[in-house]
Amino acid sequence: MNIAAGKNSAGTLYPGREPFRRHMLEVGEGHTLYVEEVGRPDGIPVVVFHGGPGGGCSPAMRRFFDPDKYRVILFDQRGCGRSRPHATVKANTTWHLLRDIEHIRVTLGIDRWIVFGGSWGATLSLVYAQAHPSRVAWLVLRGVFLATRAELDWFYGGGAGQFWPDLWERFLSPIPEDERGDVIGAYHKRLFSGDRAMEVTHAKAWAAWENALASIDNDGALIDSPADYALAFARIENHYFKNLAFLDESQQILPNMLKIAHIPGTIVQGRHDMICPPSSAWTLHKSWPTSDLRIVPKAGHAVSEPGIAAELVRTMDKLGRQRETLGL
Repeated sequence: MNIAAGKNSAGTLYPGREPFRRHMLEVGEGHTLYVEEVGRPDGIPVVVFHGGPGGGCSPAMRRFFDPDKYRVILFDQRGCGRSRPHATVKANTTWHLLRDIEHIRVTLGIDRWIVFGGSWGATLSLVYAQAHPSRVAWLVLRGVFLATRAELDWFYGGGAGQFWPDLWERFLSPIPEDERGDVIGAYHKRLFSGDRAMEVTHAKAWAAWENALASIDNDGALIDSPADYALAFARIENHYFKNLAFLDESQQILPNMLKIAHIPGTIVQGRHDMICPPSSAWTLHKSWPTSDLRIVPKAGHAVSEPGIAAELVRTMDKLGRQRETLGL
């Protein structure tokens, strides 16, 4: 185990380089994914899984990788960002996403790659690695979320609300008191009501609650997300959470860690993460002997936190010097 100091003076982000290739890749069931490649075409392959579910990739996600060493693959998951159709949950489950990831890998001619993901992206990284261990050379995870009922109860059942009672009350305000025993279910009813005005109103409230708690420097301000972004983020995330990420008892992450016990990994976790508390990262690390846990003291959940960003850059710089060892 290795607990890092997480100093902000090192690990400077790289300038964002434009993609050298963009794809709109058909993956079935009417879905087409936006995929981009950044860096060197012959570089170390690394695939980036964005958060949410329901978020999307952004230019800022390119900045953790030295473009002279890496071939970085980013994509918008089903229904997100520039993928189409937008904000849909039809044929949109964890298992559809795993199939999409393999389709991307095969289409791009990649045998093995580093897998990099944060928050929901960390969940997806772990499930993907357990399903396809031979394709993963290293896992780099940030803000660990294991998709358990306990984690969802923390964030949507009042745990985080004990630290942010004002924002929690605002998040609950659109929901009648007799439905607040199941906040995810109550929002689901409204996010899929068929009334666009109602869906947008509740989507913005859903997104605002999570966005407000992402950074340790949050001052309680709520962000009014654009309607299209909020709809995709809230509808897809709610859909996954209502279904416990489509993981049945036999597919839960921790009981299946033996499948990836041989795969090395780095876990970067903010000490004051209100969305994905550090207990999940700690439990994962204790179940994974080849992992290195890097706890950043003065950081929350967001990848933009200076200490977290610096630690991720340091990790990728270190791996960038180990190509032969990684077999990539």
